[in-house]
Amino acid sequence: SKREIKMRKLDSTKVQPLKSERLLHIQDHDFALRPGFGGSPIPVGIDVQVESIDSISEVDMDFTMTLYLRHYWKDERLSFRSNKNKSMTFDGRLIKKIWVPDVFFVHSKRSFIHDTTVENIMLRVYPDGNVLFSLRITVSAMCFMDFSRFPLDTQNCSLELESYAYNEDDLMLYWKRGNKSLSTDEHISLSQFFIEEFSASSGLAFYSSTGWYNRLFINFVLRRHIFFFLLQSYFPAMLMVMLSWVSFWIDRRAVPARVSLGITTVLTMSTIMTGVSASMPQVSYIKAVDVYLWTSFLFVFLSVIEYAAVNYLTTIEERKQLKKKGKASGMYSIDAVQAMAFDGCFHDTDVDMDLPAFSERCEEIETRAHAAGVSNVDTTRIKRKRSLKGNVGRIILQNNHVIDTYSRIIFPSVYIVFNFFYWGLYM
Repeated sequence: SKREIKMRKLDSTKVQPLKSERLLHIQDHDFALRPGFGGSPIPVGIDVQVESIDSISEVDMDFTMTLYLRHYWKDERLSFRSNKNKSMTFDGRLIKKIWVPDVFFVHSKRSFIHDTTVENIMLRVYPDGNVLFSLRITVSAMCFMDFSRFPLDTQNCSLELESYAYNEDDLMLYWKRGNKSLSTDEHISLSQFFIEEFSASSGLAFYSSTGWYNRLFINFVLRRHIFFFLLQSYFPAMLMVMLSWVSFWIDRRAVPARVSLGITTVLTMSTIMTGVSASMPQVSYIKAVDVYLWTSFLFVFLSVIEYAAVNYLTTIEERKQLKKKGKASGMYSIDAVQAMAFDGCFHDTDVDMDLPAFSERCEEIETRAHAAGVSNVDTTRIKRKRSLKGNVGRIILQNNHVIDTYSRIIFPSVYIVFNFFYWGLYM
């Protein structure tokens, strides 16, 4: 009646359907149910365009990806008449009033739909009821990584899509165009990885409580760039090992020089190892970089132990030689180091170091110095320096322990062999 019509117009609590909703007959159907409810499962096609891979985290073992996710299905309840057979495009406001697939990302940690300047959602409906539903999403998902070959490793990660509520009896997920359903931006690049492959695959997932579900996989293979780690870890470790070999060419009695060099290289290697470990997850197995750094650390540590052995054996050898000559006993005995402290000259163990000769030499020098004056003393010092410079090479060769001689050959040779096998095994 006219009165009822008038009352409806005056009732402000009822919202009149939009023109698009009237055209799609949304008010005439219950969209809480899937299309074809009670019949065969509804096929939902998927295609994905990867816009970017934003980050790869070794510590958290995850990756972040931004992509366009598109769904294709047919819902005859949304069919409409169109003389020109053109589709209609809507934004996200209509999504809440119709049925859409409930696809989610398996093993995802966090995800969101971009909403600048508005929600990045697009719905396109065709006259025959075919629907295209597109989203722009950023998702962070787990990637189970194996670091046993780090940093010479290759990681296989995947992003998995699945319906949350509808199992295979109600919904069938499939790739819309097979392997061509997955496309990537040509300009995708990562700082530490090279993307070797992108591929799409499908499978089934079983849950004991709800049954079997269709699952789609976006697989990609990442190979790590090695040059960064060569500069930050491998080259410094090589240089520290070679620097520790300098100790073999320093005189065996130069205790401060050799000990300081050994301690410095050991501490530097410890710093390099700590820096690498800080940027990695605390895994319970040995990584490839650990093998290299710990072996390099062992070489540096052995160079310090080598000098400890040289110094100890040198002391024993000198004592034995002095005892044989009868100079080890008595209050006037003097060793090579003390003699060098007295007259400033280097004394080998083979040089006769008896006290009378030493005293006569000192008295002779003192007498000549008083007789000749200051100029003669300066001349004597200049000659002594020149003779010392000319005999530096001979002194170094004559006064090195046999362990130093062998170490100059053995340490570099073994380290070269180790590098050869290491790079041949992991590359």
